[in-house]
Amino acid sequence: MNNLLNWFAEPFQYPFMLHALATALIVAVICAILSCYLVLKGWALMGDAISHAVLPGIVVAFLLGIPLTIGAFCAGLICSLSVGYLKENSRIKEDTAMGIVFSGMFALGIVMFTKIETDQHLSHILFGNLLGVSLSEVLQTLFISATIFIVVILKRRDFLLYCFDLSHTRVAGLSPKILHYGLLILLALTIISAMQVVGVILVVAMLISPGITAYVLSKRFDGMLLIAISVSVSTSIIGTIISYHIDASTGPCIILLQAALFLLALGYTRLKNKKI
Repeated sequence: MNNLLNWFAEPFQYPFMLHALATALIVAVICAILSCYLVLKGWALMGDAISHAVLPGIVVAFLLGIPLTIGAFCAGLICSLSVGYLKENSRIKEDTAMGIVFSGMFALGIVMFTKIETDQHLSHILFGNLLGVSLSEVLQTLFISATIFIVVILKRRDFLLYCFDLSHTRVAGLSPKILHYGLLILLALTIISAMQVVGVILVVAMLISPGITAYVLSKRFDGMLLIAISVSVSTSIIGTIISYHIDASTGPCIILLQAALFLLALGYTRLKNKKI
């Protein structure tokens, strides 16, 4: 028993591990909440598009000497607005527009990154650098996540109605366009927060895995939220601890645990349905 407790407690004797865990937990909660809306809306590819599209914004922000989060946020907005413009002003479908925009912006970001000299390694942006998070970055993540949380709580019913029924949204006197771009802005902010944990490549998994696991296990939205948060928080804690003991990247460890839980949930649901 003592050995098990020591296994859990040992990593958190170091300040950098405490910062990593705090950041992972903050991001885990906000990703879990937003993932429920993204799953219901079918926006998995949109999350992937914005997460890849922020790379050129990060490079430009570095060159201008401004916070990287500002550049990432602006690039995310440009991506979402471009997809909306292509969808509304051409015969191209939304998923095709997303594929064109995010692949083009991601390629642009890689080319720009390879052409500048910087002390930041590309892998930290692509795969996250959770163990290198400073106290100021923890506070920054907390501020962004708190802002997202407050907006989602205040407009949760409006977003839920928008995700379920677009026509009913108009009948209720709400603007689908405002809700659409409002959700995109929240998605871009969440990706910025999660970037430090899992990087731009794996961030879409953290935005989708908790929600899809909860969707498989629950038919009620409140139940989905509770399950998604539980999955996201527990995998973030255990993944951080495992990464310390096996000396592996923290972000991928968290994502692997979330994928494993989804498979378990899917298997459990199938067995339950067969019995019924």
